[in-house]
Amino acid sequence: MNKGTNKINFKSLLEILLVSTRLGLTSFGGPIAHLGYFHEEYIRRRKWMDEKSYADLVALCQFLPGPASSQVGIGIGVMRAGLLGGILAFIGFTFPSVIALILFALLVQGLNVGDASWIHGLKIVAVVIVAHAILGMAQKLTPDLPRKSIALLALVGTLLWQTASIQIGVIILAGFVGYILYKNQLDHDEVRLTFPISKKIGIICLSLFFGFLIILPTLREITTLTWVAMFDSFYRSGSLVFGGGHVVLPLLQREFVPTGWLTQDSFLAGYGVTQAVPGPLFTFAAYIGTVINGWKGGVIATVGIFLPAFLLILGTLPFWDKLRRSPKIKGALMGVNAAVVGILISAFYDPIWTSAILKPVDFAFSAVLFSMLVYWKLPPWIVVVTGAFGGMLLSLI
Repeated sequence: MNKGTNKINFKSLLEILLVSTRLGLTSFGGPIAHLGYFHEEYIRRRKWMDEKSYADLVALCQFLPGPASSQVGIGIGVMRAGLLGGILAFIGFTFPSVIALILFALLVQGLNVGDASWIHGLKIVAVVIVAHAILGMAQKLTPDLPRKSIALLALVGTLLWQTASIQIGVIILAGFVGYILYKNQLDHDEVRLTFPISKKIGIICLSLFFGFLIILPTLREITTLTWVAMFDSFYRSGSLVFGGGHVVLPLLQREFVPTGWLTQDSFLAGYGVTQAVPGPLFTFAAYIGTVINGWKGGVIATVGIFLPAFLLILGTLPFWDKLRRSPKIKGALMGVNAAVVGILISAFYDPIWTSAILKPVDFAFSAVLFSMLVYWKLPPWIVVVTGAFGGMLLSLI
């Protein structure tokens, strides 16, 4: 019996690694697009979670500092196959871009690919992926007029005032409205989430998260080790960012350019390269670390900037299912989930749509890609490759 269980677990772990690695190789377009890719692969195709549980997980990660898409991926891996599943989901999704950026830093630091035509094609792919995800989530999460109205208000609010604090405020307000409207409504379709992580481990992870914030600056002051200073800078940047990868860029700039660890030109070149690779924007840290201290610096930077996100999601997940099933919390989550739809639509328009659909031919090409994904049911990687080649062809028109 144990043998069979171990075999099943091994297969699950291998599946998580393979699927997350494929996503890590093909997920372009930033954190909102990543959520669309996750929804397509994990929810629609493999049904590892139901729509509501996925939306709940996304809502939780919106509250936490750090890279939301990476935290969602880790959470899905944990719920699928425990702590090791979360680690493998993180490795698969993150390491392709980490390796690419380390190689870029070592070999072609001056290469500027920010305006490459094939990247424009990949931006159009992101439009298609996110549009598909929004349609699916909206059907499930905004079925009635009140929740459609919450989504609309969230859309308007986050589109007109594009700050992380406004986004968090919208989620909190939506939770309050949802609590008032739905606190007495029974949910017969509730799916219980199981987390193969104990509350004790959750408390340990949360303690480590806050402990590192206190200990690392102290160690930095009493030692002269470069790697300690690097780790502290990256850990702090990853701990204090709300709003995703684009928000961490100015923090990293302030940490490393004025101090002389990195030139402004090198920083901007790395930023351009980061736009050309899939996966989370937080992997930009791998480029910076490699420029400063070779590939070892790239590894230290990657661990430092992602460790807070890992500790936070592992620390909160063991308590999440009990909270979301509480009668006092259910109605609030219904409002929050509706707001998430509005926030996704807001991000879908700006920056995803505004940076990708520049001409009528771009919209026509996006319609073709959408049909390939939704109606012809082609694998996402084929849509990604088609988008890249199509972007090169569009540059000739």
